[in-house]
Amino acid sequence: MDGRRRNLHYELTDESPVYVISVAAQLSGLHPQTLRQYDRLGLVSPDRTAGRGRRYSARDIELLRQVQQLSQDEGINLAGIKRIIELENQVAALSARVAELQAVVDGAAAAMQQREAQVHASYRRDLVPYADAQQTSALVVWRPKRKD
Repeated sequence: MDGRRRNLHYELTDESPVYVISVAAQLSGLHPQTLRQYDRLGLVSPDRTAGRGRRYSARDIELLRQVQQLSQDEGINLAGIKRIIELENQVAALSARVAELQAVVDGAAAAMQQREAQVHASYRRDLVPYADAQQTSALVVWRPKRKD
């Protein structure tokens, strides 16, 4: 290297796979073998390193805790937990899609209002409301004189 420090910028998020299985087990309160079983069953699928080692994210840890809570406290079997997780993921995806479509609808409504305002602004002002001395309403049409 040329003596300069390399500035490697890596932003950590809840999705960043940073925990090895032993740390993830400790953070979740589960045995590493339980984490391996959950991975095999597809309940919690951590990222893999090039050497096939598991790397868990903070979101994975939270999901492990949720699986344990559903299993121990609620008495739900692992197949039921897997279905619950699938349905929750589906609901999240559909909610995101609804928000996306709502933004499109809002944009279309704003564009329509803008076009409507342009149309109203282009109206000819030939019709003029007229009230006479008896306060009766009448509509007067103004017609310009013809140039003959």
